[in-house]
Amino acid sequence: MRIRKRKREGVALANVGDQPRAETGINTSSTMVAKCSEPSNSLPFTMEMALRHPPMTTASAPPATMDAPAPVPAAATAAFRILAAVSVCHMLNDMVQSLLPSIYPILKSSFRLNFGQVGLLTLTYQVVASLLQPFIGLYTDRRPMPYALAFGMCLTLVGIATLAIAPTFGLLLVAAAIVGAGSAIFHPESSRIARIASGGKHGFAQSFFQVGGNTGSAVGPLLAVFIVLPQGQHGVAWFSIAAIAGIFILYRVGKWRSHHLSRATPTHVRVEPRHHLPRRTVIAALCILATLIFSKYFYLASLTSYYTFYLISRFGVSVRSAQLHLFVFLGSAAAGTLFGGPIGDRIGPKYVIWGSILGVLPFTLLLPHANLFWTGILSAIIGFVIASAFSAIVVYAQELMPGRVGLVSGIFFGLAFGGAGIGAAVLGRIADMTSIIFVYRVCAWLPAIGLLTGLLPNLDRQRS
Repeated sequence: MRIRKRKREGVALANVGDQPRAETGINTSSTMVAKCSEPSNSLPFTMEMALRHPPMTTASAPPATMDAPAPVPAAATAAFRILAAVSVCHMLNDMVQSLLPSIYPILKSSFRLNFGQVGLLTLTYQVVASLLQPFIGLYTDRRPMPYALAFGMCLTLVGIATLAIAPTFGLLLVAAAIVGAGSAIFHPESSRIARIASGGKHGFAQSFFQVGGNTGSAVGPLLAVFIVLPQGQHGVAWFSIAAIAGIFILYRVGKWRSHHLSRATPTHVRVEPRHHLPRRTVIAALCILATLIFSKYFYLASLTSYYTFYLISRFGVSVRSAQLHLFVFLGSAAAGTLFGGPIGDRIGPKYVIWGSILGVLPFTLLLPHANLFWTGILSAIIGFVIASAFSAIVVYAQELMPGRVGLVSGIFFGLAFGGAGIGAAVLGRIADMTSIIFVYRVCAWLPAIGLLTGLLPNLDRQRS
């Protein structure tokens, strides 16, 4: 009986990785072997977890860093509140940041900008965000910074205030860079918090977190219609209220994070991936995922940055009508994000990537040839389908690189921002040389890159 009891405790301890402990480098999808002086009933393990993930050797696994204790079932409600808090702040953050593309028609008229300069604004914001995010994610993997989220929102506040009063194009670029820096700090750290509070449902947590951002991106242009459009550039200052609210909430999230870090114990544990893929295969898979993210956001740049111009140029609609169409597209993208993660939890993230990127190709090919009514319908379908890919890609990459949650989040959020920024600049230049309608005809073929998904390894098969 004593031997059987010790075996059961060993199996349970071998599955610590299934609990939400990924906050400082221990991935929740990994298994681990550890010695623990605490009683076994202080950890929320189940026999189902023990049977699903047997103990593994750890000869080649990287050492894990200090981590906070996993939340017990009694703390599940508190963990969901934290997940909801970072999702709400993601909404506030992206709502504020979506103002930049939303007011492009106003800035273009006020500062007499061409499409190339409009693209340069997007490029400045996106490139600053994309270059900083991987480094911030890697740094906070090694040195946790509980209040980094609140600091990032402070930078966003400064950027928005500068954008509201900028008298020259040069200062507009400075404001875009500051907003990008705030975004670079916010996204990898908030994605880590979402994974910590996931309770093992990583796809759902990423989707729930992402839907906050997409909702904010959808609401931003709508609010710009009623707040910024009547008042002009200075109306942007009203959105400082949202940034201040985000700072307050994220400060409370930082206190929660700091409390859990203070309970961490320097237990020497080792983690091993749940897959058995060679390093070369992992690198190749990450390159494919990076290409898919880049192509996805390169295409989305044609909609988020130039959709209003496309509608005005082709159909002669008003700025207000064009921004309402943009709101419909972004709202559909928010809804698609919410569905992508839970579906990935059930059928696997690879199949969600297949369907969301390659599956949108017929609709993107039809879009440049549709009338105004069908353009609105097709753009809503495109937004819903293609948005479901991101959370699946992030979860798939985190399973490829266990223990590197911040780095993975930083890389892929950075690629998303970089792809959108480069896409906006390149497409703006092409639009100046040809026409905005020509841009949409060329971009319609980008989702065909989704065929590369077939080269990704099947992680579910590797775990068995």
